[in-house]
Amino acid sequence: MAAMTELLTPAQMYQADARAIAAGLTEAQLIENAGRAVAEEITRRYGARKTVVLCGPGNNGADGKVAARYLKQWGWPVTIADDIEGAELIIDALYGAGLNRDFPAALADKINTAGVPIVSVDVPSGLDGLTGHPRGSCVKAELTITFFRKKPAHLLLPGRMLCGEVVVADIGIPATVLPDLKIQLFQNSIPNLPTFDSASHKYKRGHAVIVSGGKFNTGASRLAAQAALKIGAGLVTIAGHPDELFIHAAHTTAIMLAQTNTALALGMFLNDARRNAVCIGPAAGVDSETCARVRAILASGAATVLDADALTSFAQNPAELFAAIAERPRRPVILTPHEGEFARLFKTLATAPEAKHERALKAAKSAGAIIILKGADTVIASPDGRAAINCNAPPSLATAGSGDVLAGLATGLLAQGMPAFEAACAAVWLHGEAANRHGARPLTAETLLDHLGGAG
Repeated sequence: MAAMTELLTPAQMYQADARAIAAGLTEAQLIENAGRAVAEEITRRYGARKTVVLCGPGNNGADGKVAARYLKQWGWPVTIADDIEGAELIIDALYGAGLNRDFPAALADKINTAGVPIVSVDVPSGLDGLTGHPRGSCVKAELTITFFRKKPAHLLLPGRMLCGEVVVADIGIPATVLPDLKIQLFQNSIPNLPTFDSASHKYKRGHAVIVSGGKFNTGASRLAAQAALKIGAGLVTIAGHPDELFIHAAHTTAIMLAQTNTALALGMFLNDARRNAVCIGPAAGVDSETCARVRAILASGAATVLDADALTSFAQNPAELFAAIAERPRRPVILTPHEGEFARLFKTLATAPEAKHERALKAAKSAGAIIILKGADTVIASPDGRAAINCNAPPSLATAGSGDVLAGLATGLLAQGMPAFEAACAAVWLHGEAANRHGARPLTAETLLDHLGGAG
């Protein structure tokens, strides 16, 4: 897996500052470097103009004062004031990521309706740096300049939309402080995909199995199968009832078909260990038969992706699903819920006040599986405490069948031997990248498949 960039919680950022100071930097130097970095980024983007700097009582305000000093030295008309009347640019240095009280609505409205560019220091004032949600009201920035590493709020919604462009400035904190922080939260990034030498053969690249939907709902499983094949699985088979397979046969070429009329037949089909990754859920049906097929898959020992109907089928008894996963704890399992499906499986977590990545981590530990909690700010979480926040998914992915393609990508990568967390992260990133390659309109799940490609 390619190295992913660390994300720091506000508490970890305080620790990073403290370790940098212990290593020889002073707090005054860090503030000086931060303020200069803010001023430099502003001058890169804007011409000199009447600028008002709003400074709070802490280090965030101190950063703003230093930025004002540099801009004034460079010829900008700058004032540090509470009154923004006549401002042509506002620097918001009121409160940083560690804000622990609500930000007043009247002040946020006054700043946001000024009609001029707003540049925030660290995070827009009012934004909780951990959760990405406003504390009360929040400033909406055009540019946010943060330091050393991003915070979760820079990626999680709605924080990402409130931050505008985010720039990470180097203020002299050495990367050597990171190991002591025991960071397990990352920004999802370009993956390293499996590679094979000249002696490779199709079974070495893995055999992915996709369980078919019913005869009037075959398209979703076919999208997943095509995605698994395009991402590099050596073989892909759609397994299902003959009524379903006749329809698939009219639409597929390289994808194989296997008759598995019942959960028992599916389990027997998976007795061949070369069939090493299975996906069930896309239009599978919400019923006891889907539950039985899930149990058969989990009992087989194959790496497993449970999507859509495979999750909802256990909504009345999630513990049954988690127990089946726990029976074979070394088997890679990925669950791919959107927020609605997440709420059905993890009822107490759905309304919890924690950040999205914290909810996903608790769910992963409860289920004993990797969780892909889907959305514009998809979070991938592992029972071992690692989590990644994705930020390359465009709004165009909100289209029918998009999730089926994602499930197929994860299955194809599992078939090739990628560890489950890495496979999930890679699938999510590649999914977003394919949509970006296509462009905004008209994106459909079928055209999304055409833009799947490798990474570095």
